[in-house]
Amino acid sequence: MKPKLKVWITFGDKVKFGQGRAALLRLIDELGSIKRAVERFEMSYRNAWGYLRDLERAAGFRILDRRPGGSRAAGTRLTPKGREFLDRYDRFERDLENSMVRCFDRTFPAAPPRTRQRPRRRPSGATSRGRVRPSDAET
Repeated sequence: MKPKLKVWITFGDKVKFGQGRAALLRLIDELGSIKRAVERFEMSYRNAWGYLRDLERAAGFRILDRRPGGSRAAGTRLTPKGREFLDRYDRFERDLENSMVRCFDRTFPAAPPRTRQRPRRRPSGATSRGRVRPSDAET
């Protein structure tokens, strides 16, 4: 038995940010491409683009720095504010996870270790079913 926690940050009533979107942002930053990141997530580009646009609008700052193709600087990366937001979310989630584990351990303490009981001694010549085997002398 173990606890599981899902955490979202909401902006207003519509825009949610959680573990999945955090993973998407990390992957976009790592790959430098929204397109390649959403392909790995098996998510539509249009859906991702709409979500990211709504997230930036709701957050009130740019999370991604988009630079059109051609040069080495091209691609999409987290802005400094976007990286700070993601770092804070990760810290928030980690702190909640640690608190949840402590609370879980208090609420569902581990069962005390079982003491090993000695097996009952069987009479000499007894089988595991309790029957007595005939001795060599009886056969």
